[in-house]
Amino acid sequence: MKNQTANPILSAHQLTIGYKTKKKAIVVVSDINFELQKGQLIGLVGANGIGKSTLLRTLIKVQPELTGDILLNGKALNSTSTLELAKELSIVLTEPLISKNLSVYELVALGRHPYTNWIGNLSDEDTAIVTNALSLVNIIELKDKRCYELSDGQLQKVMIARALAQDTAIIVLDEPTTHLDMYHKAYILKLLQRLTKETGKTILFSSHEIDLAIQLCDTMIVMQKDKVVCDQPCNLITEGVFNRLFPKDLISFDSTTGSFRVSK
Repeated sequence: MKNQTANPILSAHQLTIGYKTKKKAIVVVSDINFELQKGQLIGLVGANGIGKSTLLRTLIKVQPELTGDILLNGKALNSTSTLELAKELSIVLTEPLISKNLSVYELVALGRHPYTNWIGNLSDEDTAIVTNALSLVNIIELKDKRCYELSDGQLQKVMIARALAQDTAIIVLDEPTTHLDMYHKAYILKLLQRLTKETGKTILFSSHEIDLAIQLCDTMIVMQKDKVVCDQPCNLITEGVFNRLFPKDLISFDSTTGSFRVSK
């Protein structure tokens, strides 16, 4: 990636991701190198089955890397404890909630778990942080509603507020626009863009909404069959990276508009 600064918040060096079986290691992607900067919105894109979720799981220490290094604020990720990681990085996944009977406020307050005592009591500071998270995502009026009463779009905003309440430098989201209509896909990604500017947090998300990511992201990680490229969207367009993402028999990339078109 071009124009790097000396102190990236999250970086990968000669990283190989995949799975280990009893007999061998199955490589998904190798030779991954990137440096992500503080306060940016970063989109991770690529074709279905290319390994986006595997890369995200590796970056959040859910799945071990096969080889290479991941550094979080200059420290090796594999030497970071679970509690330390919970104070540095928050996660919004696509898995359904264990209990939708929680109120919005209760769910967002769970983000304070790394900082509360074993009983989970909230201090005045915790309460102020939870309230601020609700305010940042514009869902104060929903705080007393039960999660089963919410639409998919509202629930996604609640999950983002919970990540904000965790007060980490990095927020990682796996497919945050799944199940949303076109308007709400754009709304959620625009919200993430605004949050990076207002909070200074680094937000990394995976998505199939490549057109929207091109418009809104500061940086994009593009996964291809043979390599992973990380750069500003304008540079990726100039270098023809998006032209090579999909077979050209059905869709093609228009570098003028920065969007994909159905081939006629």
